[in-house]
Amino acid sequence: QVHLVEPGGGLVQAGGPLTLSCAPSGPFFSCYAMGWFRLAPGTERELVASVTSGGSVKLVDSVKGRFTISRHNGENTLTLQMSSLKPEDTAVYYCAAVRSPRAVSNPALIDYWGHGTQVTVSS
Repeated sequence: QVHLVEPGGGLVQAGGPLTLSCAPSGPFFSCYAMGWFRLAPGTERELVASVTSGGSVKLVDSVKGRFTISRHNGENTLTLQMSSLKPEDTAVYYCAAVRSPRAVSNPALIDYWGHGTQVTVSS
């Protein structure tokens, strides 16, 4: 069983930075592909960034050059460093874990979800 805890989130001005963190508990964190999804009102849940157990990273085009996803297996920590934030980045952000790296982009196939943390970017 993996539990995902997400401290962080909050209100930030446009152009500013914010870092989200996720602290998976459980003995097999290093075996999971991890990702950050976001859900804004009126939209579907969107995969923002993912990293496989081997360290392969993917980012959605809208955040390339602004967001960085990192995993630290020894510390059981996943982070999402966000910079140059825009009002359209406003959403609830969810940490996610899945055993199969091919499934990380499909919300229906995610094994474990964090509770979500609100990020609000003011203009």
